[in-house]
Amino acid sequence: MNTTNALSLDTVSVTEDLTAKAVNKRYEGLVTVRTKAIKGKGAWYWAHLEPILVSNPESGLPKFVKLRCSLCDSVFSASNPSRTASEHLKRGTCPNFSKTLISPPPLPSHPPPPPRKRNASSPSSSYQISPISVVDPGYATAGELMLSGGKEDLGALAMLEDSVKKLKSPKASGPALGKSQIDSAVGLLADWLYECSGAGAVSFSCIENPKFKAFLQQVGLPPVSRREFSGARLDARFDEVKSDADGKIQDAMFFQIASDGWNGDGGEKVVGLTVNLPNGTSVFRKAVFITGRVPSKYAEEILWETIIGICGSDVERCVGIVADKFKSKALRNLENQHHWMVNISCQLQGVSSLIKEFSKELPLFKNVTENCLKLSNFFNSKSQIRNSFQLVLRVPPDSRGVLNFGIVYAMLEDVMNSARALQLVVHDESYKIVCVEDPVAREVAEMIGNMGFWSELEAVHSLVKMIRMMAQEIEEERPLVGQCLPIWEELRAKVKDWCAKFSVAEGPVEKLIEKRFKKNYHPAWSAAFILDPLYLMRDNSGKYLPPFKCLTPEQEKDVDRLITRLVSREEAHIVLMELMKWRSEGLDPLYAQAVQVKLRDPMTGKMKIANPQSSRLVWETCLSEFKLLGKVAVRLIFLHATSCGFKCNGSFLRWVCAHGHNRTGMDRAQKMIFIAAHAKLERRDFSNDEEKDAELFANGENDVLNEVFVDGSSM
Repeated sequence: MNTTNALSLDTVSVTEDLTAKAVNKRYEGLVTVRTKAIKGKGAWYWAHLEPILVSNPESGLPKFVKLRCSLCDSVFSASNPSRTASEHLKRGTCPNFSKTLISPPPLPSHPPPPPRKRNASSPSSSYQISPISVVDPGYATAGELMLSGGKEDLGALAMLEDSVKKLKSPKASGPALGKSQIDSAVGLLADWLYECSGAGAVSFSCIENPKFKAFLQQVGLPPVSRREFSGARLDARFDEVKSDADGKIQDAMFFQIASDGWNGDGGEKVVGLTVNLPNGTSVFRKAVFITGRVPSKYAEEILWETIIGICGSDVERCVGIVADKFKSKALRNLENQHHWMVNISCQLQGVSSLIKEFSKELPLFKNVTENCLKLSNFFNSKSQIRNSFQLVLRVPPDSRGVLNFGIVYAMLEDVMNSARALQLVVHDESYKIVCVEDPVAREVAEMIGNMGFWSELEAVHSLVKMIRMMAQEIEEERPLVGQCLPIWEELRAKVKDWCAKFSVAEGPVEKLIEKRFKKNYHPAWSAAFILDPLYLMRDNSGKYLPPFKCLTPEQEKDVDRLITRLVSREEAHIVLMELMKWRSEGLDPLYAQAVQVKLRDPMTGKMKIANPQSSRLVWETCLSEFKLLGKVAVRLIFLHATSCGFKCNGSFLRWVCAHGHNRTGMDRAQKMIFIAAHAKLERRDFSNDEEKDAELFANGENDVLNEVFVDGSSM
């Protein structure tokens, strides 16, 4: 018992220290903000609000941060200074605030009212109010200026004063702009509106907002309307962008189609069709709106119609397709019918699918998930336990479910990050009372006190996090086909290290990875890996040769089979002879080294290939003696391994589905999506605005306790 109490006291002591550290950090941040504000670089209310530390009387450690009003000495929570200022200062709750914000000199045409008596405790005995000279309607209160319409009259009163001032000294309301400046500004505004509306980030109706109109007037721009931007101007901008896109496609000798958006079992979706060009750029082609499950045959028809629409009769210009779902039927059918095509499934989908497969087939995953579900459900369903938990977390009682059990990964993170809080709760006397009559409470308490549970949870969380990070990197880097084999080798190595770290048997995990690898594997992975000069290896003689020794015997055969399929039957034996020469001679060492030069990316700090186009250009210039193999190589090594492209916002998708019967509306939607997608691909922005917003709001400045409890995740 003494040992248990000592452990409990130690845990409480550590938690108090961490909390004190976080509170001090919050206090110092508020003091810094206030110091800047007083110097004129921040919000007005900091002149009247002062951060103070409240200490625990027993330990003497800081316990809370509060805000003290310097005008009336009232004390408030420091969680939301802006809201405190609005409620305490602007709304007139502070008895001394209004005196600092009233302009004393009256207008000459109005005599000042007699002084009003003040409370003896007030710092000043009297003050004057001009009947019309109110500095800010939001600062005055009904008690100081009685108007028949109440506080709502103050805005109208300010407008009246503004009108009087304008009549006294008339001048232009905004900066004067020339016609060319106005046309340029409106053009930029239109581009912004099309790009954001096409992605679903904003609504066309936003330009009708009174405050937006006031902004345009303030900067000297004429009023605009939805009709103006949705008619001839939209058509002209679409024609301009479409012409630019078509020109880029026609300049290329060949291309690849990327088809993204098929993935999913139902609901409304936008399938984006993008054209990947040999020079590394991508051009948007069109969007297809679909509802519910789509048969493979329909996908096949859409893809082939897109190819015909670009190539006409010269269909061999399309050398392949990468899509996010229809590998088994649509892609295979098109590849079998057209021998020059290489159709592969998206690597992002393949790697991400591993998480689902692990959760279904690994006993470790099942055990951890079931235990976390039991724990989360118990804490969320028992109000007494939930309130104790929220008390430890310092969140408002009954504000929400304390642990997420809707999404498995989110639930695992919640439990990991709440480790110390959970341990404190189960050691509390109130929890022990519940355990007397509730066997589930006893089981949960035993689970939380069992280090094996936390070790298994950390293992599962670590593996899921690793795969998610690899998937995120694939989405950002957009690897080419030749990088597929190295990606899977990297994954195998990381999983092997994970098994060793957490003492997990390698066999079942490796079996699942190999199963997924075979589902996604395409012979083009091996062929591109062999033909790409980026992966040439220096042998003992100094030659740079293709890495055949990294392939399995079956993969070597895949290289032969694929290369011969991509040429005519008459050329098959010639291309195999050239492949043998490539295998024995490789590339000139200087050119090989030039292709493999890497530079550090200033944004990520990672080493990246300095010139990704070198691999293709070497085949088209200094390896011209490989006439057939060179033709295969340049068409193969530029192919993308992911279908990630333009992402349409969910709100815009819902709008499209609601107005899908309207041909005019659908035509406008297609044009806006095309403009938006073209702009994003031009700047290589493959992110989703909704994801950016979620990331932004997830990093709030008030997440003090997240910093406290995240340290418990290593238990």
